[in-house]
Amino acid sequence: MLQIEICDGVATIRMNRPDVHNAFDDALIAALTAELRRLEQLPEARVIVLAANGKSFSAGADLNWMRRMATYSKEENVRDAMALADLMRTLDGVKKPTIARVQGAAFGGGVGLVACCDIAVASTEAAFSLSEVRLGLIPSVISPYVIAAIGEREARRYFLTAERFDAVEARRIGLVHDVVDSGALDEAVAKIAGQLLKGGPQALAAAKKLIADVSRRSMDDALSAETARRIAAIRVESEG
Repeated sequence: MLQIEICDGVATIRMNRPDVHNAFDDALIAALTAELRRLEQLPEARVIVLAANGKSFSAGADLNWMRRMATYSKEENVRDAMALADLMRTLDGVKKPTIARVQGAAFGGGVGLVACCDIAVASTEAAFSLSEVRLGLIPSVISPYVIAAIGEREARRYFLTAERFDAVEARRIGLVHDVVDSGALDEAVAKIAGQLLKGGPQALAAAKKLIADVSRRSMDDALSAETARRIAAIRVESEG
């Protein structure tokens, strides 16, 4: 489900469900959240890279899991949605610098994972889509992070059209920082990690907190609960 490697201060988490395009279900959500929290406490892990095996970075939520959630009670649904909200909040707020290594498609919640990382590097083969409305859903839990990355104006287009866009467009709207050929992806990630390793660990953590405090409202329990409530409510509707 996850592959973990720590080398020279860089911890790489690889999602390893290539047969389902690294779509996440309750088990992967719990594993990712726990691993991020573990690495945050590990001194030898100074930079965290989020990567994936296979063709796709992440297809977002596993549809079989979403269909199963539609049969749950309201209380169970909200509790389950809160687990995803907790993952996004954990990734966004982890004290150590994070890099998304996007080698392929990132759809739905996969875009949320990219937006939650401090820095994102994408291959020219990567593709993106906020595809939820095509499934009768909304990108609710990931919305604070994606809107912080791309801005309200771009969100009005891509949340509503659910159209696919390439890595160059992702860079233009602010979702990713660099676009490189697939063969140069590891080198590009390593170069950024090297720059991050030159910073003091406490200073990096303080700088991240500064950005969150100054640039936008910090994620809090109320906003996490509200976004979880909205996805929990809409995915049991007939359209979902």
